[in-house]
Amino acid sequence: MAQVKIYGLRSTLERHRTGLSEAIHAAVMAALEYPIEKRFHRFIALDPVDFIYPDDRSQHYTIIEISLFEGRSVQAKKNLIRLLFQYIGEHTGICAQDVEITLFETPRLNWGIRGLPGDELGLNYTVEV
Repeated sequence: MAQVKIYGLRSTLERHRTGLSEAIHAAVMAALEYPIEKRFHRFIALDPVDFIYPDDRSQHYTIIEISLFEGRSVQAKKNLIRLLFQYIGEHTGICAQDVEITLFETPRLNWGIRGLPGDELGLNYTVEV
């Protein structure tokens, strides 16, 4: 399971929503061997007054938070981060300087999905990649 939150200025997210979603999902599928149908993206569009960031970032500054079941290898997580930077640049033109990514891993038992604790779910993909 991977739940993705994308934060940015409203104007940036409105302009790049589709490209960001495509780039993020492609990276997750490639790095984590994720099924195509498992896309969970939430866009949190902020007004300038609500999104304060450093002067060395542009109006395209974007924060991506991904919540994951624990169990992925260090290599898979590093690959995911590298692919996110690459694919976001290719799909949107947003440069790596304007993207920050955080991965949050939690045990499957801390998730509740489709009426069950996450560790009791049957998955159609492997977590240990």
